[in-house]
Amino acid sequence: MELVKVKRNYQITIPQNLRRSIRLAEGDYVAMEIKDGALVLKPVKVIHPDQEYFFTKEWQEKEAAADRDLAQGKVVGPFENLKDALKALKTTKV
Repeated sequence: MELVKVKRNYQITIPQNLRRSIRLAEGDYVAMEIKDGALVLKPVKVIHPDQEYFFTKEWQEKEAAADRDLAQGKVVGPFENLKDALKALKTTKV
């Protein structure tokens, strides 16, 4: 157990080995609660509302499928111009 001093404005410094073990970085958020008389800190990842879609199950499944396609070479392009890109969109079979 680490010993930490409470400083002015009730601030504490979380020791480096503890920060590393839970991958806590400067600017991250933590949730705090009292549990059985102890102060418990838990890292919390905050997602901006504009980016919530990216973390949905459906989006992550499609991202994984796209990664598999890329790894297997199932891609067309790059293209020299817009005309060639549009032609590929119309003629490439899925």
